Amino acid sequence: MLKILGKSPSINVRKVLWTCAEIGLPYEQEQWGAGFQATDDPAFRSLNPNALVPVIVDGEVVLWESNTICRYLARRQGRSDLLPTDALARAKVEQWMDWQLGDLNNAWRYAFMALVRHSPAHTDAAAIEASVAQWNAMMGVLERQLDRTGAHVLGEGFTLADVVLGLAVHRWYATPMARPELPALAAYYQRLSERPAFRLHGRNGQP
Repeated sequence: MLKILGKSPSINVRKVLWTCAEIGLPYEQEQWGAGFQATDDPAFRSLNPNALVPVIVDGEVVLWESNTICRYLARRQGRSDLLPTDALARAKVEQWMDWQLGDLNNAWRYAFMALVRHSPAHTDAAAIEASVAQWNAMMGVLERQLDRTGAHVLGEGFTLADVVLGLAVHRWYATPMARPELPALAAYYQRLSERPAFRLHGRNGQP
């Protein structure tokens, strides 16, 4: 059986858990990460030298990097609705997944560490303000995309882009900071909240 190594509260682990729930894939989970088994353990580092979660073990297959794992699981199960086989359609899904990992994550990181994690290394008021502004600007990019599609990130169909960005949207709403009114994004968040797998893994079990 597929084994997922990583603590359930981790946003990157939740991507994998949500994907498994969407495709009905059973798994065993081991809780690794801060507050659980330490990822600097040699046994864990032998699987992922970066000592980060999540990691999956699927028979002889070992993979790390959450977005890569989600793509692997979708293809493993033949879920072309989540990750199309057509080259251009797949590239469009992966384009938004890569945007989440790059531009969006880089925008929110300082603000999140300061306002949610209360990290002593992230207390510079100007840096927090700049990060919040960047984060809101990136969500504005997603707002305009959703306004065009009217449903999910790439149109009517739900894809892996919605898994990784849906979690990011939840984080944006859950962080105590000023944010603009983005109606398409709000409707998207509500639409995702109708999915049982998102309520369980995307909204941390919140109603």
